[in-house]
Amino acid sequence: MARYQDNKSKASVQQVLLDDPGFLQGIVGEVLQRLLDSEITAHVGATPYERSGDRKGYRNGSYPRTLKTRVGRIELSVPRDREGTFQPSLFARYQRSEKALLLALMEMTLEGVSTRKVAAITEALCGTSFSKSLVSSLAADLDDRLEAWRNRRLDGEWPYLFVDALYQKVRHDGRVVSMALLVVVGVNGDGYRSVLAVEVAHSENEADYDDLFRALCGRGLRGVQMVVSDDHQGLKSALIRNFPGVAWQRCQVHFARNLLMKLRRRDRGWVMAALRDVFNAPDRAAAEFRLRGLVERLRSPYPDLADYLEEEAPETLSVFDYPEAHRRRLRTTNGLERLNQELRRRMRVIRIFPHRWSCLRLSAALCQEHDEEWMTGKRYLDMTLLSKNVEGEVVETFRRAG
Repeated sequence: MARYQDNKSKASVQQVLLDDPGFLQGIVGEVLQRLLDSEITAHVGATPYERSGDRKGYRNGSYPRTLKTRVGRIELSVPRDREGTFQPSLFARYQRSEKALLLALMEMTLEGVSTRKVAAITEALCGTSFSKSLVSSLAADLDDRLEAWRNRRLDGEWPYLFVDALYQKVRHDGRVVSMALLVVVGVNGDGYRSVLAVEVAHSENEADYDDLFRALCGRGLRGVQMVVSDDHQGLKSALIRNFPGVAWQRCQVHFARNLLMKLRRRDRGWVMAALRDVFNAPDRAAAEFRLRGLVERLRSPYPDLADYLEEEAPETLSVFDYPEAHRRRLRTTNGLERLNQELRRRMRVIRIFPHRWSCLRLSAALCQEHDEEWMTGKRYLDMTLLSKNVEGEVVETFRRAG
């Protein structure tokens, strides 16, 4: 009886401790911190303050780092070495982006284009001094891995593509210019998102998009049914050439913004409400009916705008040919815009990239980080609905044919 009560008491204590999130966080945090400390000891070849002939380097303080785990957010103190070469294996997924950022800061300083603030950050991150040879050695392995990821084979089918661009300042031929960072995100046949392409181009012209899409096709991209993007003539022409017969969905958010700028302030409210009513229609027939009504209401006060809406708005309705459960995520480039916002946030410390490859290296490292999270995270779309949608279209075609 006593043993039963003792076991019951132990079980109760264990249950209380396991239900306390701070309990597990503390244990995990302590273990991970010990792992980091042992790694830096192995890296420099000596414990703190130890005199050793086998020493290969010196510690240089530490910096705070938050690690997201299944038991919550763990606050860690990550050690540094003077040469800036220590890379803890614990953060393997995030090493690429941190290393790419560090390299960009180093290159800016070596090229003499960094601000005093950036120089101070660089010194704090990687020690008091560094050389071009150190930069080259750090970049060699990272560049090879990023190139392998950017040129990886694309297996399976990719029914949906999202295409967008953001601009970064890059030093080129002795001048500071704005270069386009082109990003393509795809949804595969299993419903998972992946960053399929990252490229830095001089602009968003047709030739740049043509090169981008041809490279994707060369890597095995197939099964594309619809491409979602903002309106860009060069992009549209390149799509027609490389993906003939594929549907194009013009981003509804960008279209609404463009329309808003053409309206007088007093008319913006009711026009935007009517346009939302079009986009939220239950099917294509209802959307087209509501669009015709909006065009007629605009015919008198805005005759040119009515013509514009009549000609351009149908490009925003392609999404109605696809499963209803997919439409909310397919009708805009918002998902890709959120990735772009994160890229801007992480890259803004680099005011001016020293060269094109530095910009591409950092953006590719950040995109690969997101790609791994997406491909190992939750399913983005239920793609069984797409196959059912296709089967329904085939049945309806035969029914109409008699």
